[in-house]
Amino acid sequence: MSSVTPQPETNAIVACTVSRDVQNFDLLIEDMEATMGESWGDLGFAEALAFFNQPEAEALEFVALAIDGADEDNLVLMGEIITQAKSRDIKVILIAEDVTPASLHQLLRQGADEFVPYPLPEQELKAAIERVTTPDPEPEPARPNPHQLQTDSAREGAVIVCQGLAGGAGSTTLAVNLAWELAELSEHEKPTVCLLDFDLQHGSVATYLDLPRREIVMEMLGQIDELDSEMFGQALLSFQDKLQVLTAPSEMVPLEFFSAEDIEKIVAMARSHFDFVVIDLPRTLVQWSETVLNMAHVYFALIELDMRSAQNALRMKRALQSEDLPFEKLRFTLNRAPKFTDLSGKSRVKRMAESLGISIDLQLPDGGKPVTQCCDHGLPLAVSAAKNPLRKEIAKLALSLHELGQQDVAAA
Repeated sequence: MSSVTPQPETNAIVACTVSRDVQNFDLLIEDMEATMGESWGDLGFAEALAFFNQPEAEALEFVALAIDGADEDNLVLMGEIITQAKSRDIKVILIAEDVTPASLHQLLRQGADEFVPYPLPEQELKAAIERVTTPDPEPEPARPNPHQLQTDSAREGAVIVCQGLAGGAGSTTLAVNLAWELAELSEHEKPTVCLLDFDLQHGSVATYLDLPRREIVMEMLGQIDELDSEMFGQALLSFQDKLQVLTAPSEMVPLEFFSAEDIEKIVAMARSHFDFVVIDLPRTLVQWSETVLNMAHVYFALIELDMRSAQNALRMKRALQSEDLPFEKLRFTLNRAPKFTDLSGKSRVKRMAESLGISIDLQLPDGGKPVTQCCDHGLPLAVSAAKNPLRKEIAKLALSLHELGQQDVAAA
C-alpha cells in the first residue's frame, strides 16, 4: 500500500481504498496488493473528499469504498463520496459487510458501479476491478426492437407467477416454456409476453434461453425510483424477436435488495406494455412476496410427489393463512406427475392432497431427458422437442389461459 502523496520514483496512484479504518478489511488489503501492486493508496472518508480536489486525483481510475454496519449512520457522507467520485469519472466499487439491504440499495442508486460483499469471495475483487477499468466496447449498430415500448401504453396485462416449493420442482422450466407458448399461440393470436426473472441470486432464465446477463439490469434495479418505459425497455432482451425477457442481474445480490414498492413498479410497468407478464420467483419467501401474490392473476406453486414438497406446501399454506394472505390464489401444480396408467401413483397424489388439505389443480408429466437437453441448449421445448408430453401440456395450459383472458375482456 502506498501513500496517496505522489512520489516521483514510484508508480502513479490509480486506485484508493476509502474506509473508516482499512485494517478492518484485511482481505481487501491483500487483494488490492495482489491486483494493484504499489499503485494504490488508502484514504479515510473525510480525506477522500479533500483528495478528490487535488491534482493528484486526476490519475485515479477507481476507489474501493469499504463499509460495515457501523458506517450506516454516515450514509449521507458515503453518498457524497460516491457523487464526488462519479463527477470526476472515477469508478466506485462498493465493499460492504453487515450492511442492510436498504442501505446497500441507497448507495447503489447513488452511482456505485460495482458491489462486492465482504469477506471478499475469491477473485471477485479482481473481476470487479477488471470490469470498471475495461473501456466500454464500441456500441453495436442499433437493432430495431421488435417490441418498442410506447410511453403512453395503457395495457393491463395478466400476471402469471411460477414458484417452486422445493429445489428442482420445475418453476423455471414452466415459466420459460409457458411464456414462449403464450407468445406463439398461433399465426393470428400472438399476445405480447414479458418474462421476469425475480430470482436475484440463482435465476436461470437467461441460461434456459441462452441470453447474456447484462450490467444494464443491475443499473435499472439501482434506479427504480426513476423507472420509465425507456429504462425498462433497455433492460429487456428479445428472444427470437417474440419474447421479451428481464434476466436476473449478472452478479448475485441480496433478495432483500428489492423493496415491495420496487417490485410493484416493475410489475406495473411490465403490465402496462404486455398482454401477459410471467414471473419466475425464488423459492424463498421475502418481504416482497406478498406484493407479487397480491398482483398475480394466476399463481402456480410447483411441487413433486415427495416428502420435501409436501412439508414445504404445508408450511406455505400455514404462513399465508396466518397472515390472512390470499392462499386461495395458489394453484398447486404437480410436476413429474404419475402416468395415467400408474394407479398406485394416482392414489399417492390423492392421499397427498387430502393430507395437506389442498387441491392439486394441474399435473404435468415427466418430460424426461429432452427437458434437460433443451435447457442446456437454451431453447424452449416447442423449438427442439415439440412432441414432448410436457411441452404438449404446457401448450394446452397457455391456450386455456389465453381463452380465459379473452373471456374476461369480453365480459368487461
